[in-house]
Amino acid sequence: MYKNIALPSIDANHFPCFPEAVGMINEEPQHVCTRRSGEFPHFNLHLVTQGRGYVEIDGKTYELKAGDSFLFSPYQAQHYYSSEEEPWEVYFVHFYGTKIKEFLAEKGFYLTSLWTMKQREGLVRSFGSLIEGAEKNKLWQPAVLSTLTYAIVAEYVTQATPLAPRKDRSSADLVMSLMPELQERACEPFELKEWADRANVSTFYFCKLFRKLTHLSPMEFITLCRIRQAKQMLIENRHMPLANLALSCGYPSVSYFIQRFKKQEGLTPQEYRRNV
Repeated sequence: MYKNIALPSIDANHFPCFPEAVGMINEEPQHVCTRRSGEFPHFNLHLVTQGRGYVEIDGKTYELKAGDSFLFSPYQAQHYYSSEEEPWEVYFVHFYGTKIKEFLAEKGFYLTSLWTMKQREGLVRSFGSLIEGAEKNKLWQPAVLSTLTYAIVAEYVTQATPLAPRKDRSSADLVMSLMPELQERACEPFELKEWADRANVSTFYFCKLFRKLTHLSPMEFITLCRIRQAKQMLIENRHMPLANLALSCGYPSVSYFIQRFKKQEGLTPQEYRRNV
């Protein structure tokens, strides 16, 4: 049985995440998937519920059994397949969204692809709800599909623990430990060397490791945090002059702030303020 429900792509800026496909596979001993680096633009989450399968990462093969899972980030090389002797049953979802990248980065889910679940019953129920919602063609209710997808991610983050040793653990953990403060101070002037020094690495390696962990450059992450702060202020301070708001969000230039906001959100700050 191979159930794969594909969904059309949408502009997901208004949602934390959105599914590209969801489904379930069982009794398919020949199931195999290979994707080259840079080929697949979505997150790819698989949960094994029965049987066995294998995932190859960096030239090493890992066996996955019931309760194990993998989460590949966008554009990551992927190669996984079922055991022929004991075919796996897996639930899967492909999803995307700028906001979910931030969330997973903050939680450390770029440090490894392989995870095991402390409890998987809630995650299986969440998968079932999304499959049912997608089968009922709720495309006229994108918020429903987004909510059901986010329920899977939230349950996963709560229950998952690393299955394999994390790579570059000391440097990666140092960078990840800085993420909450980096987000909190995003509207201040950004000095790359300061953050690299705090992680005890060069600026070049800080940027390389940061992109490896988040698939964003440090400045791209700062921009996302600033725009998120700007959106909140546009709602809460409707009469604040745009120049003051831009400055509060780290942009001395109003025109540059408008340019960055429109590039990220698809509309100007004034249009966003009118529409919410």
